[in-house]
Amino acid sequence: MDIMKRLSKAKTALVLEHPFFGAIALGMPSVIDDTIPTACTNGKLVRYNPDFIADLTDGNIVFLMAHECFHPMLGHIWRLSGRDPKLWNVAGDIIINQMLVDDGIGDFIEGGLLDKKMFEEGGGTTDGVYNLLSQPKRGVGNTTGDDNTAVGMDINGGIGMDIGEAEGESAEQEQDEAEWRIKVAQAAQSAKMAGKLSVGLERLVTNILNPKVPWENVLDAFLQRCKADERTFARPNRRFIGQGMYLPSRTGEMLGEIAFFIDCSGSITDEDIAQFAAEITKVHRDLIPTKLHVIYFDTEVSHYDVYEPNDELDIKAHGGGGTSFDKLWPFLADNDVDPIAAVVLTDLCCYDFGDQPDYPVLWVSTDEEEAPFGEVVMM
Repeated sequence: MDIMKRLSKAKTALVLEHPFFGAIALGMPSVIDDTIPTACTNGKLVRYNPDFIADLTDGNIVFLMAHECFHPMLGHIWRLSGRDPKLWNVAGDIIINQMLVDDGIGDFIEGGLLDKKMFEEGGGTTDGVYNLLSQPKRGVGNTTGDDNTAVGMDINGGIGMDIGEAEGESAEQEQDEAEWRIKVAQAAQSAKMAGKLSVGLERLVTNILNPKVPWENVLDAFLQRCKADERTFARPNRRFIGQGMYLPSRTGEMLGEIAFFIDCSGSITDEDIAQFAAEITKVHRDLIPTKLHVIYFDTEVSHYDVYEPNDELDIKAHGGGGTSFDKLWPFLADNDVDPIAAVVLTDLCCYDFGDQPDYPVLWVSTDEEEAPFGEVVMM
């Protein structure tokens, strides 16, 4: 059977067995291209290397076709935004492959990227996995068996770069992305009517059609707003007020001191802390705070670390129990810490927030709760 017939057979299998992906695949023409190593898409069509396809089983081709449909569905082509293209592609592959395996769509291609542990640590999002991959010395592994042990695949593995560059000007790209949301909605409706839209896919479709700003982006924007570019008398340094001296609170182009609070109560999972730790590492590396304070707490402060710009971070849970915020702000004052901002990982399940501090506070919450002051973003 020639290559085009095998691709048509896979597309038919998707239509009959997985109508959500079938509807998407029908709108993406298949093109044979022996100049690429495996397969790739630009969101408008999918290119396949004939030699690569020839070595795959029918189930592998179904998996591959669904995989290529997934990239534009998740906006990978349009959301590169200055990221490292290779790491972004790897992050997308880890997310997509795990979803396809979990939903039993086609047969996973041997040698492809599959890392369930990283998938979970990244919160099941491409942004989360990309941030993990951006950490120094962080590798990628295929995970097999119940213990999720990585078995030796680095970021050079997988089946090759398969995200093509977005074409056209910004306005055209926005139009393409909008059209894809319509395609996703129509495909979901067809699959739902056929009774073949899984709970996981339905949740994914909801997120695609009603996107929220990733909490990591909110954190970055929050810290950028707080960044001190020059000396200011807007808020005198509290360390010297008692001596009758009203001195500027900070100087220079560095970020200034940042305080990160990590709620270690029983309701915060290891995965939550791992995601938060990845963002703290990114802030430490990219924004270079003059000092980075990491405070672990439940009803009391249980552990406290201070990092200089060149220090290596070691972030892990300390403590466990209930949650109270009233001790946090006095703790900083008692330790002569005058941050430009504080960021708190928590579920906000607490009744005692203490007095509002005189620096900005961002609550990164794992639950839909409100805070009496500061900004709140859902993780």
